Amino acid sequence: MSSSGERTVNGKRELTEGLAAQILDHIRGGKLSVGAHLTAQELAERFSVSRFPVGQALQLLAAKGALTHERNRGYFVSDVGDVSPEALGLSTRDNASDLYFRMAEDHLHGRLPDPASEAYLKETYGIKKAQLNAVLGRIAQEGWAERRPGYGWSFSPMLTTPDSLEQTYRVRLALEPAALLEPTYRLDRDIAARCREAELRLLGGAIETDSADALHERGVRFHEAIIGASGNPFFLEAVRRINRVRRLLSYRSMIDRKRYRQQCEEHLLILDLLEQERNEEASQALRRHLEHTIGNLQEIRPILEH
Repeated sequence: MSSSGERTVNGKRELTEGLAAQILDHIRGGKLSVGAHLTAQELAERFSVSRFPVGQALQLLAAKGALTHERNRGYFVSDVGDVSPEALGLSTRDNASDLYFRMAEDHLHGRLPDPASEAYLKETYGIKKAQLNAVLGRIAQEGWAERRPGYGWSFSPMLTTPDSLEQTYRVRLALEPAALLEPTYRLDRDIAARCREAELRLLGGAIETDSADALHERGVRFHEAIIGASGNPFFLEAVRRINRVRRLLSYRSMIDRKRYRQQCEEHLLILDLLEQERNEEASQALRRHLEHTIGNLQEIRPILEH
């Protein structure tokens, strides 16, 4: 029988290899050129983890030759070509994501006690401490759980009905188009370019292959990027608060991906208008975009109520 120390090491190795495989797929799918700089912060935001596991995954990829590391400068893409995670001996099992979505569904259905001890969670989900800590760390970062002093974890109230999700979109409908009309509005060119790259990547096939959390994060990043350019931090803070509480129902809505091509095209139109400083038209386009999303919620209502 393996010791608890060995189980912890194996759990951490699985998590590191799974994240390294995701980063490699991101490099290849995004067609990042040789020498492209990878930052831990950007990857942590993309994959909804802290910077520490990203750093471990980057070290592993450098050890396997997929990245080069330069002291005091960071990590850069090597010539990975058609190298797959399997070819590098990386496990692509994503047990952490599977566990995350099981816990999310249980929370949505009121099946998680509040508070819950770590012993209870390990026994209920049949997992090791390292796996549980990784998932709880992500959940805490997203804002729907927090560690209780001396006793396990407490889970925050989240949106659990289609009606409450629609209400968040109606608040966004009031806020987001107005943010684009602020006199201090200025969208950074590099941020706009990253947003455009993400939309084109999805249109190139990633709509069908990306995980639900990756799709959600791409949408969050787009809207927070264009709202953050308003120069008024109160708009951005309001949108971030809404995004935190709608996350779990948003994941469930991604079972149906037919609408994503239209969403990408609408995002690209909004970017075009903003880059041309046609903010009135961009604001109107954003309003139409959010109205389309509200309409789509009615079509997928059975999925949200499941």
